Amino acid sequence: MKKVMLKSTISLAVALASTQLFASGFALNEQSISGMGTGFAGRSSAADDASTVFGNPAGMSRLKRQQVTGGMAAIDASTDLKDTSGSRRGTNKGDMVPFTSVPMGFYVKPIDDQWAFGLGVYAPFGLITDYESNFQGRNFGSKSEVKVVTFQPTVSYAFNDKVSIGFGPTINRISGVLESALTTPASPNDGRVQIKGDDVGYGYNIGVLVQATDTTRVGLTYHSKVNYKLEGHTEVTPGAGTNPLLLKSNRYDASLKIETPESYDLSVTQELNDAWKLYAGTTWTRWSRLKDITVNNEGVTASSGGALAPVLNLGTIKEEQNWHDTWAYAIGTSYQLNKQWTLRTGLTFDQAPTNNTDRSPRIPTGDRTIFSLGAGWSPTEDLTIDVAYSYLKEEKVNVNRKNALGQTYNAEYENSANGFGVGATYRF
Repeated sequence: MKKVMLKSTISLAVALASTQLFASGFALNEQSISGMGTGFAGRSSAADDASTVFGNPAGMSRLKRQQVTGGMAAIDASTDLKDTSGSRRGTNKGDMVPFTSVPMGFYVKPIDDQWAFGLGVYAPFGLITDYESNFQGRNFGSKSEVKVVTFQPTVSYAFNDKVSIGFGPTINRISGVLESALTTPASPNDGRVQIKGDDVGYGYNIGVLVQATDTTRVGLTYHSKVNYKLEGHTEVTPGAGTNPLLLKSNRYDASLKIETPESYDLSVTQELNDAWKLYAGTTWTRWSRLKDITVNNEGVTASSGGALAPVLNLGTIKEEQNWHDTWAYAIGTSYQLNKQWTLRTGLTFDQAPTNNTDRSPRIPTGDRTIFSLGAGWSPTEDLTIDVAYSYLKEEKVNVNRKNALGQTYNAEYENSANGFGVGATYRF
């Protein structure tokens, strides 16, 4: 994405995070509605439907019929802001995440007793945050909308009825629109920094599934990192009344390299009896790759950016992030009520990768606990309809920011969210 940035004013990777998504950092968990019901505790070992293309490609070997799985998850988030202060006047409503939906779709076709083929389209990362226009911390981020859409062709191979493997390359498109207010000593009125851009990156998912005993199944999935070089443009618009000799309105070319992290997902599915199944899982994500953000801008001079260009650091910009690796833990269960109905529940604990020093209004996230409920209804052997609900609650965190112009913003964030999911699997 090509862009110009004001130091501590706007940053793409800072914007690639949202407190209300149901996974750490800016990752999304919403690739399976059946998995959502158990808190994704058995994501790499359950292999209940075609969404295993993402959860564990090796799980396709357990699906003996051709099938399509699709669905939609929706997120309704809320934030309470307390103890707010800063150098700017403004409001602190906290309603910065609109009602958001996340679609997904998967297809699996068994080829023979050993090989299977699958396709997946899903969103592994993404966010949208949009503060009110008079938000007190608008100089540190007013709007962020970032989407990553992945297409994954996949194959699996079963060595026998105990062990199978799966592999799928991923084609990932990232796009985004980011905004922050710009207020300088040259004008008390808000200007704006707006960024737009996109890129395509490539990675892969690989998994292994082992039927350890007649009642115990273990799965391990690796999702690779993906490298992006985002290119696009940024427009810097000064506020009304700004001295044109100090800051001009300009459009700049720039570039930013960023990596989305790799992760390992290990889970176990244990059949307790004909009705009950127990799931347990853990996910490790290498968020420590995000140490800092370096943006290289082209054509930034005093003549193009005004006399304030050196003060605003319009050039090569570096922002410290210092994220750390995270663990998520989940436990869940399902109960086969009868031939038509399956009931599910799960509990998840998910660490946040941010730290107290570098946390910003774009990523005011803390460790979270998620409680989930779900159900599957199969009116026929060919069709299953899944529904799920999750409630997320985060620990309270503090944001304390100061930029190169001496502007400050401080607040305590307390975030929560409700997640709803509905999906269907059709077998033919």
